[in-house]
Amino acid sequence: MNGQLFVYEEKASRIELIIRIFYSIAIGIVMWVYGLIASICMFFQWFVILFLGRRNKSLSNFIKGYLEYHVHVLSYISWMTDIRPGIMPKTVKILEEE
Repeated sequence: MNGQLFVYEEKASRIELIIRIFYSIAIGIVMWVYGLIASICMFFQWFVILFLGRRNKSLSNFIKGYLEYHVHVLSYISWMTDIRPGIMPKTVKILEEE
């Protein structure tokens, strides 16, 4: 693999398509809980910025972790790859090229 998350793959497994339904439910539950906690962190981060004029690093790192996890599982949930991501969050690098 070349490090890109969203790469065209022609070959696709029909069995993986069926497995993906159930696996995506598990990922969806983890993402829902993680997203709920990240939303609470964003709420608190808003007040930290409002009153202190700076961001809290711990809150920022938790929110970043949620965004990384979301991007990590997106290619699998969107039928772009048959490579199953871990159910538990994994750190990934998100880069933007100019």
